[in-house]
Amino acid sequence: MNREENEVQETKQNVVAVDSSDVEQQIVDRLEAHTGEGIRHRAFTCLLFDEQRRLMLAQRSPSKMLWGGYWDGTVASHPKPNESQMEAAKNRLEVELGIKPSQYGNLTMTDKFEYKSYYMNEGVEWEICTVLEATLIDTKVNPDPEEIAGILWVDYEDMQLNPGHYRQMGLCPWLEIAMYRDFHKIGA
Repeated sequence: MNREENEVQETKQNVVAVDSSDVEQQIVDRLEAHTGEGIRHRAFTCLLFDEQRRLMLAQRSPSKMLWGGYWDGTVASHPKPNESQMEAAKNRLEVELGIKPSQYGNLTMTDKFEYKSYYMNEGVEWEICTVLEATLIDTKVNPDPEEIAGILWVDYEDMQLNPGHYRQMGLCPWLEIAMYRDFHKIGA
C-alpha cells in the first residue's frame, strides 16, 4: 500500500473492539473508539532497535488527534479487521517510515497489556496493546511527514536507568507502560 492509498484508508478505518481477554467483540469506527469514554480495542506498539540496542523513537505528527508531537515507539497503530498485529506492524513500518521487512530481523511479540489514558479534552485510548520488537539491520528510513515529525535514537538501557532524563520529551503513555513492564520484567 502506498502513502496515498494509506491516507484514504486511514480516514475510513475501523478498529477491532475486544473484551479484557482480547477476544473480538465487534468492529467499531475508529473515531467512536477514541472519544467519550472510549471503546476497548486492539492495538500494537512496535519497537525497533539497532544492533547497539538503541531504540528508534518516532515523534508523532502534530496533526494527530491524540498525542500529536509526543514521542512514540517506532510505530503504533491498530490492526484492521482480519489483520494480525504482526501484519499491521509490518504495514505501518513501511507506510510511516519506508522500512521493509528485509531491513529487520524477526519481529517478535514480547508483551500484551491493557491500559486506558485520556488526552486533554480531545479523546481517549483504551487498548489491549501488543508489544512487538525487532532489530533493525539496515537503519535507512524515509519518514512520511504526515505521520512522523522526527526520529531519535536513544540508548534503551539509559532510558531504564535514568527515566527522568526522558520525561520532559513527552512520551506516549503506551510507550511508557511498555518500557516500564519490560524494565521490570512484567508480562509475556
